[in-house]
Amino acid sequence: MFKRLYDWTLSLAESRHATLALAGIAFAESSFFPLPPDLILLPMSLAKPQKAWFYALVCTIASVLGGILGYAIGALLYDTIGHHIIALYGYGPRIGALREFYAQWGWAFILVKGLTPIPFKLVTIVSGLLGYNLPLFILLAAITRGARFFLVAAAMNRYGDTVRVWMDKHFAWFVVILLAIIVFGFWAAAHLV
Repeated sequence: MFKRLYDWTLSLAESRHATLALAGIAFAESSFFPLPPDLILLPMSLAKPQKAWFYALVCTIASVLGGILGYAIGALLYDTIGHHIIALYGYGPRIGALREFYAQWGWAFILVKGLTPIPFKLVTIVSGLLGYNLPLFILLAAITRGARFFLVAAAMNRYGDTVRVWMDKHFAWFVVILLAIIVFGFWAAAHLV
């Protein structure tokens, strides 16, 4: 089963719609979608290592644009959509404390959380809700998301052959590890922030 899934994800990179799908997932993940674009970025970069830098750029731009939508959800739609997303992660009762923290450390919160497996949509929605400086938010989002995706591209350029050999043999472990990271990110968002 995992071998078929692995082959399918690698073949996805050959699709003429792969880059658009990657952009769509990166955009959505920054505002409302639960799964990170790394799920597609990594296999696409493995299948076409020469395009890994391009894929990282696509992810970065789409993620920042999705982050602007997340910011708008927090700023304009908190009472309807944003409230439910924030409540899902257990932030509802902690908004007051988060507001104080954001006033002093908002820039660090954005930079650090953008690199972690903690869902970035929380950062974008909270930034909008708390009225964080939008141009500064966009700049910080571009830095942190770019760093995350370009690190994947660099790793695939440097270790892509080794990773591909390992993935050919142990794709099931990769899926388990990735799912564990995602679950940890959601748990951390609800308990550590």
